[in-house]
Amino acid sequence: MNLADAPVTATLIVSNTNAAKAFYSEKLGLKQVADFSEDMGLMFEAGGGTRLYVYQSSLPIPQNTVASFKVDDVLATVNELKGKGVTFESYDMESIKTDENNIAHWGNLQFAWFKDPSGNIIAVGNQ
Repeated sequence: MNLADAPVTATLIVSNTNAAKAFYSEKLGLKQVADFSEDMGLMFEAGGGTRLYVYQSSLPIPQNTVASFKVDDVLATVNELKGKGVTFESYDMESIKTDENNIAHWGNLQFAWFKDPSGNIIAVGNQ
């Protein structure tokens, strides 16, 4: 099997599966497709057959972007998620600077980042 043709699932550690379930289903609008119990985690479905698996663990939460959603309109997505109570990150670093809408621009590329209740960094972008 060629992995280039295989669907991929992102796996995230969370500190509380109940908080993750509410965040990913209610705020982000992902469809929960499996509940493997608190010990085994939850599976959510996103676009194009992709999936997001979250499980509860006391392991440290990564400090990098762990998942990115490709969207057609970054500003509209940011505004919609803000309306649901999602807080976006602001960055003023050498390589990443966000504007007043919390969006970073590199030519035609646009990205914005937010954290889930466990602190996982999630991005929305047009690539």
